[in-house]
Amino acid sequence: MGGSCAQRQRPGRRPQVLFTLLLPLFCPALGQPVRYSIPEELDRGSVVGNLAKDLGLGVLEVSARKLRVSAEKLHFSVDSESGDLLVKDRIDREQICKGRRRCELELEAVLENPLNIFHVVVEIEDINDHAPQFEKRETRLEILESVSVGTRIPLEPATDPDINSNSIKDYQISSTPYFSLMVRVNPDGSKTPELSLEKLLDREEKRSHRLILTALDGGDPPRSATTQIEISVKDINDNSPVFSKEEYRISVSENLSPGSPVLQVTATDEDEGVNAEISYYFRSTAQSTRHVFSLDEKTGTVRNNQPLDFEEVESYTMEVEAKDGGGLSTQCKIIIEVQDENDNSPEILITSLSERILENSPPGVVVAIFKTRDPDFGGNGEVRCDISKGLPFKIHASSSNYYKLVTDGAIDREQNPQYNVTITATDRGKPPLSSSTTVTLHITDVNDNAPAFQKSSYIVHVSENNPPGASIAQVSASDPDLGSNGHISYSIIASDLEPQSLWSYVTVNAQSGVVFAQRAFDHEQLRSFQLTLQARDQGSPPLSANVSLRVLVGDCNDNAPRVLYPALEPDGSALFDMVPRAAEPGYLVTKVVAVDADSGHNAWLSYHVLQASDPGLFSLGLRTGEVRTARALGDKDAARQRLLVGVRDGGQPPLSATATLLLVFADSLQEALPDLSDRPLPPDPQAELQFYLVVALALISVLFLLAVILAIALRLRHSSSSSVWGCFQPGFCSKTRPGVSLNYSEGTLPYSYNLCIGQTGKTELNFLKCSAPLPSAEDIVCSGSPGASIPLHIGDDLITHPETLISVSFVLFFNNPSFLYIRHSNFVFLSRFIFENRFNCLLNDEMTFR
Repeated sequence: MGGSCAQRQRPGRRPQVLFTLLLPLFCPALGQPVRYSIPEELDRGSVVGNLAKDLGLGVLEVSARKLRVSAEKLHFSVDSESGDLLVKDRIDREQICKGRRRCELELEAVLENPLNIFHVVVEIEDINDHAPQFEKRETRLEILESVSVGTRIPLEPATDPDINSNSIKDYQISSTPYFSLMVRVNPDGSKTPELSLEKLLDREEKRSHRLILTALDGGDPPRSATTQIEISVKDINDNSPVFSKEEYRISVSENLSPGSPVLQVTATDEDEGVNAEISYYFRSTAQSTRHVFSLDEKTGTVRNNQPLDFEEVESYTMEVEAKDGGGLSTQCKIIIEVQDENDNSPEILITSLSERILENSPPGVVVAIFKTRDPDFGGNGEVRCDISKGLPFKIHASSSNYYKLVTDGAIDREQNPQYNVTITATDRGKPPLSSSTTVTLHITDVNDNAPAFQKSSYIVHVSENNPPGASIAQVSASDPDLGSNGHISYSIIASDLEPQSLWSYVTVNAQSGVVFAQRAFDHEQLRSFQLTLQARDQGSPPLSANVSLRVLVGDCNDNAPRVLYPALEPDGSALFDMVPRAAEPGYLVTKVVAVDADSGHNAWLSYHVLQASDPGLFSLGLRTGEVRTARALGDKDAARQRLLVGVRDGGQPPLSATATLLLVFADSLQEALPDLSDRPLPPDPQAELQFYLVVALALISVLFLLAVILAIALRLRHSSSSSVWGCFQPGFCSKTRPGVSLNYSEGTLPYSYNLCIGQTGKTELNFLKCSAPLPSAEDIVCSGSPGASIPLHIGDDLITHPETLISVSFVLFFNNPSFLYIRHSNFVFLSRFIFENRFNCLLNDEMTFR
């Protein structure tokens, strides 16, 4: 066949490829289909041809590229090992192609990796699988006896769905002297049997004739069918009906509504009476045609019983017989051609569709293959395809009615994770019809987006003395990618801090981006520092972004003011400032200088006078700390003044410090020195009040203790027990003694001891308060080793007068453990002692001398 790459013929029943094997290799490039020719009714599994070889494929490529065929009704399959095209289902030419004389099946050979489609056409050849068949098993004819010799009587032909040589080839009739069989060849090639009268009929001699008509096809071996013909001889009717045309041809639209008149055949008969009454009948017409059309026997009007469809049947052929009342008939042929109308919308069939598309796919990648189908004819069946505008895809025509949907632009999953592509197919009819289908294309993510921080930079304010481990900031980045491509981890990659100490200051949580302080910050040591944080995704390769984080350490009021001037002497005494005696009011005397390590409001210092010898003599600048004279020095004013200045910061709560100013009014240093050494400072009212309170408290305590001691002494005096006073032996002073009960109590001296005094004779011990101290200091020395008998002396004079009143106080010095040095003062008072010669003392580690 012209234009085909390969064709198969049937030697016997086995199909073969007609053309050479090299030519199919060029057919895919030329867009021509691969053609095969096979007979119908081949057994399942029969080889049509080696499709892989005809497409130029090796045996290994058949399975690797998944060679397969597709069609609306798949009658064939491909052997995955050899690449042979095999018969998969029963192929009945008459059922598939109906009355078409050329029967071809169109297939698509599909290859993958890469995806490609080739067209395959299989021509189905007819075999003699159908025997001829008469419509009626018995045909009755009526022939007038007046029919002349040579008259031809048409007979009902047999039908055979086979074509060409397998169709009806000849007719035969049983032997009879009256009739012979003639076969008339019609213009379309069909054959119609006709009886030819060989001998005049004589109704009175033989009223009927029975014949057997046999129809033979041209198959090998031939098939046949028979029908009985019953001929009744009737009276003379010498005129047969005559049609106005031997062939009626008409074209009707396929949109013709059912029941509409299609045409009307007309026949006339010159006879009269019953012999001229004509009736119309279908003859030699397929049953399928008779279902579609009906014939009015009286009027000859042909109507359509069902809707016409050009896509199913393009034309109908029928024969109509006109028979008169005398039994004579004649025939005409009717050909009804169905005109195509644009009554079918195009169909879109998706043959291949990619499930996933990478978002970085370059232009030209095939994502889908589809074909269109429109059964209409001519322009009504020509289809063009379009897709919506603004999509990164386009349609590329691959071959006849086949199209590829390919990428045509950048694809970004973050903007569109999927595309719903609507494909619209429109034919060229008038008016045009269209249909559409939507395919969903899912975009697969690639790591094409780096993390992005919410801010270009971060500034964080943190107060000093923050608790270690506290969260001070959080950075956040986003990545529109999916899965690991969008999973972000945070880290610190740079800082203006020392690398060794960075991790002791801050850390960042890799998952949340929260920045934690590892220590308490000190504003005075570190006021700010800067970090560079990185957000990194988990893609391959990973992408990252950096952001700067500046941490500002805020100040807290954690430092008290420090006084720089006046400074203290090394021995702790304050310096003095000299003021001229003739200083006028407002004279700058000195200035208190203080600093605060804090900053801002916390370092805003104010100066206040806490104490002053003469509050109205000087003024102090609240913010400057300048000490100025408030008025001129008067005659009654002391030349030596003291100011206690408080320095307070502005924090909450405020912290403070104090400075003592010693001011001397003098015109020269020689004049000021005597005031500093001899003249006492003016009394401090606050200090005097405190002194009076202490003296009163001490007096009350002494009176209470005296009352207690007096009560104890009176009780002991009346006691009959001699063990208490016999604790001392005459002439001995002992550290400890068995059986001696020491009475401990607190006194008013810094170091105090109990004193137990005794003698051999009568001893009287009274404790009285002296009215006045001794005029001069006298020493009482107790010498000797511990535990020895020590005489008690007061200076060089031994106390011999019992009535003498002595006032002494005792201060202990532990420079030498062998001596007890006692010096009297005005704090503790000793009453008179009554004794004869001498007395001894017993010292303990903790005694109070009363």
